[in-house]
Amino acid sequence: MSNFTKLNNYLGWGVFAIAFVTYALTMERTASFWDCGEFIACAYKLQVPHPPGAPLFLLIGRLFSLLAGSDKTQVAYWVNMSSVVASAFTILFMFWTIVLIGRKVINKKFEELTQGEAISLLGAGLVGSLAYTFSDTFWFSAVEAEVYAMSSFFTALVVWAAFKWELIEDEAAANRWLIFIAYIVGLSIGVHLLNLVTIPALTLLYYFKKSPKPTYLKGLTAILIGLLVIGIINVGIIPGLPTIAFTFEKLFVNTFGLPYGSGAVFFVILLVSLLVFGIRLSVRKQKVALNVALLSLVFVLIGYFSYTLALVRSNYNPPINENNPSNLLNFIKYLKREQYGYNNALLYGPVYSSQIEAFEQGDEVYTMKNGKYVVYDHRPKYIYPKDQKMLFPRMQRYLPGDTKFYQEAMGIPQGQNPTFADNLKYFLGHQVGMMYMRYLFWNFMGRESDIQDAPALSPFQYNGKLPEALANNKARNNYYCLPLLLGILGFILLFRKNRKDLLVILLMFIMTGLALVVFLNVPPTQPRERDYIYVGSFYFFAIWIGLGVIQLSEILAKFKLNANLKTSIATAFSLVIPLILLQQNWDDHNRNHRYQQVDFAKNILDSCAKDAILFTAGDNDTFPLWYAQEVEGFRTDVRICVLTYLGTDWDIEQKRRKVYDSDALPIKIDKDKLLEGINDQILYYENPNVKNGINLSEYLKLVREDNPAIKVQLQTGEMINTLPSSNLFLPVNVAAVKKQGFIPKQLEPLLTDTISWDFGKRDLLKNDLIQLEIIANNAADNWKRPIYFSSTLAAESFLGLKEFMQEEGFAYRLMPFKIQGAVDGFVNTDIMYKNMMTKMSWRELNNPQVYYQSDFYQMPFIISRLAFLRLADQLVREGKKNEAKLAMDRCMTVMPNDTVPYDQLSASFVGLYASVGETKKALAIADVMMNRNDKALDYYLEGKPDRNAREIQLALYEMQIITNQLKEMKVPGAARYEAMFQKQLQRVNS
Repeated sequence: MSNFTKLNNYLGWGVFAIAFVTYALTMERTASFWDCGEFIACAYKLQVPHPPGAPLFLLIGRLFSLLAGSDKTQVAYWVNMSSVVASAFTILFMFWTIVLIGRKVINKKFEELTQGEAISLLGAGLVGSLAYTFSDTFWFSAVEAEVYAMSSFFTALVVWAAFKWELIEDEAAANRWLIFIAYIVGLSIGVHLLNLVTIPALTLLYYFKKSPKPTYLKGLTAILIGLLVIGIINVGIIPGLPTIAFTFEKLFVNTFGLPYGSGAVFFVILLVSLLVFGIRLSVRKQKVALNVALLSLVFVLIGYFSYTLALVRSNYNPPINENNPSNLLNFIKYLKREQYGYNNALLYGPVYSSQIEAFEQGDEVYTMKNGKYVVYDHRPKYIYPKDQKMLFPRMQRYLPGDTKFYQEAMGIPQGQNPTFADNLKYFLGHQVGMMYMRYLFWNFMGRESDIQDAPALSPFQYNGKLPEALANNKARNNYYCLPLLLGILGFILLFRKNRKDLLVILLMFIMTGLALVVFLNVPPTQPRERDYIYVGSFYFFAIWIGLGVIQLSEILAKFKLNANLKTSIATAFSLVIPLILLQQNWDDHNRNHRYQQVDFAKNILDSCAKDAILFTAGDNDTFPLWYAQEVEGFRTDVRICVLTYLGTDWDIEQKRRKVYDSDALPIKIDKDKLLEGINDQILYYENPNVKNGINLSEYLKLVREDNPAIKVQLQTGEMINTLPSSNLFLPVNVAAVKKQGFIPKQLEPLLTDTISWDFGKRDLLKNDLIQLEIIANNAADNWKRPIYFSSTLAAESFLGLKEFMQEEGFAYRLMPFKIQGAVDGFVNTDIMYKNMMTKMSWRELNNPQVYYQSDFYQMPFIISRLAFLRLADQLVREGKKNEAKLAMDRCMTVMPNDTVPYDQLSASFVGLYASVGETKKALAIADVMMNRNDKALDYYLEGKPDRNAREIQLALYEMQIITNQLKEMKVPGAARYEAMFQKQLQRVNS
């Protein structure tokens, strides 16, 4: 077909346009949850995000952010647009890749194709690329500022370039394509490492082209060479080159007495010189293979050197500067991701029940001191008994709750060690089945809902009597298994007609899927679904979906149809699949007009008084805060302290500096006392002589002095600091505190010259130590700066101080007095009412067209409803019924049931509404929730009660709250709901 190439190009750009428009229309307009807020802030000002960073992604994001001009509120929009563009290009190259592979199946040159073959081939490209365009996981990543969209683009580009290279017969031209592929691989390192796992398949493709008669043994060798290349890049280049540079650095600085950086500069010069020498030698000796290999290495390094962005920008001390990779020591830690601490064995090692037998000194830990690199500590190396290790250990301990998860999931009695069979059962059932195959089926079979751990949706699943949480769930998507079946047909086609390409695509599918399952050894409990990890695997399955069109055409050939007709029917029928995906997935992937995460962050900041210090926890309640401050310049007077980082030496040093409108924090402990490995964990070691508690300020002074009075000797002989009592106290200058003016007049009588509390009989972690250091030093300065704890924090992060906490919105303010019995803090209704009713933003939360995911995206709604509930409850207690009614009405207006379904907190509004005389509103909430739970229980109890035990208990709990409140308030009509509750309770107990 003479014009096939032109049609191929036009249709390719056509699917690009479809993908671009789809993603642009459904794109998030501001910063999403998780890493997006951090990435947008870091791209906007070229700061240093969490390791290992994504420097090229940030540079590209910075270019897109410039399109916002002077309007800072549009920065997120344009950085998100970089993912839209990258995703659309991914679809473009996917289309062309499917056409290239399909041509090899038909085994004709493009110009030799018949019209029917051309229709089939272009139809394959259309169906496969559009199916992936509208697939669940890829669409999710395409509309937010995360690295996975751009990483997918580089993967698609490399795969397309590899199959394009295969067509080129001229060796010189072909070699240029190999160097181009190496360059793209190098660039992709600066975005995400996903691209690297395709290398074994690329080496296999290279072997198939170069060897006319391939053998299984040599093919396996080619794959092993590819794995070796991954190892060289992932270990030898990314952290390896800086590690080698540090060896030279130590020699030049410690031995030769030269300044810092001299050894690293020499190493770079030496490396460049060796590469130049090698390339020139290969040209002179006409060693083509060596020349291509060295040039490929050079271009990989050119891409990899985008990481110098982190090194350069870190030296300017930007506000976001994770790990502070401003010197070679920290840069190596940054690239090795040492911040996360996971170092679990993959092939042989301990499991969750293994007990540490002994400690040994591990790697040396250096610091820069007096112009030298000095060893000040060694990392501990844990020794486990041999009989407590096993091959391929999957059930390893990451967090304290993991042991309980393994025991319950695998049915292992407490105190019993898991067997190797248990280990394999967990791997196949949970890691492969639950955490990979479920995600694969989500994309190509169907998805039950967006509720955490939701299963795939069978096309034959009975939908009658579905509870509202499932029936009205926008993420309940049924594809009737059609994408999966068409993908299987594509697999069969390659198996029949081109097993070489089948092996190549299959290897890519495995390396980006099951191989990652093995390598990552994902911990058992996850804060969210992790399907995005395997987006590359879904990409290669979508290639089979496209090729399934050709197989379907061949099946239709048995009916002796006209060649053009059969291919047209096959293509038309197959195009139904992307249309189904589009129709099913649009509503739960459309993030247009969703602002909850940024508004939530601003609401937290607006809960704080001027010049506050705010303690927060992990990603979801910190990264949006960073975005609000760094990009939109919102409340830069508030100093955010992330507790997960506050235990690191680099973060503590940053807190000693002024940032924007926030002064340095009062931290007096010397840097040397807070280095990695020093005071990471202060043991709780109760001293019987300390009966009346300890003065926190005096205790911290002993820590600063490294005083022997608080040390004990371990079995290893090491002296370590201890916390001798759980009872802490601080002196209070009552007169000076009153002058500050933040104590309500009615509460001033509660002020005493000392505050004391029980910290708890537990070890003092470094982040706890710094929290207490800030609190004590601020108290010594007469409570000059307001200190707040975010409502999102876990109970232990409040340090036992909840009775001293005044709730003022979405944050608790630490006060120098105690409300006895206020185990969850106390509400200042004057401040909180003003904050909640006049300051806070609730954009589009009452828009039923906007999609809000359940589970991990519910945090803003839970915090918001709880805050309104506590405010209204306290207003009722104070006799301010009108204000209480207005507060509840505000809650119901900004978060109505039809956009943010009532939850168990909403059930408590029933009694509060009744207490202010609004029985009609109370019954309206009760009616919705009782009928919803009644229907849900009918469904769960008729199905699989054991599987839905959590949902059953929650429904009963909500019904019980409502009926109890209605009876207590003697609301007419309560008997009807009581009967409804008792009926379901009897069914559960029977």
